[in-house]
Amino acid sequence: MSTTAVAPLTTQDAEALVAAARRAAESADVTVSVTVLDAGGHLLAFRRDDRAVLISGETSTRKAYTALQLNAPTADLVDAVQPGGPFHTLPTALDRPLLFIAGGVPVHRDGRLIGAIGVGGGAPEQDHSFAVTAVEALG
Repeated sequence: MSTTAVAPLTTQDAEALVAAARRAAESADVTVSVTVLDAGGHLLAFRRDDRAVLISGETSTRKAYTALQLNAPTADLVDAVQPGGPFHTLPTALDRPLLFIAGGVPVHRDGRLIGAIGVGGGAPEQDHSFAVTAVEALG
C-alpha cells in the first residue's frame, strides 16, 4: 500500500500567511498579531506590531493552537464550550489552554491538516476574516 505525501507548511508559506493577514488588517485600519503553527504545533512565523495590545500575541498563538488541535475554525467552536456543550471541560484538560474566540483557522493542503493561523487584536469577527483571507491567499 502506498501513501501520498502531503507537502508540509513551510516557513515561506507561514510568512506568506502572516503577510496576507497583516495586509487584510491594515486595509481595515486594525493592528493585529499573527501566529502560524505547523502541524506539530511548532511556531513557524509570528508578528506582533508594537502598536498592538501586548496580550494580542498570546491570543493569536492560543487561537492558532486551538484551531490546530480541534481542526476547526475557532469561530465554529464557541457554542461547543458553553455549559452542556461537548467541549465544556476541555480547556482545563489540556496542558496548553485553548481559546474559543474567532480568529484561529486551520490550514489544509490536499485535504490534510498542515498547520494553523491565529490572528488577535481586532474584534473577533475581524480576526476571523483576516485569518480566512490569509488562508485563501495561500491557495
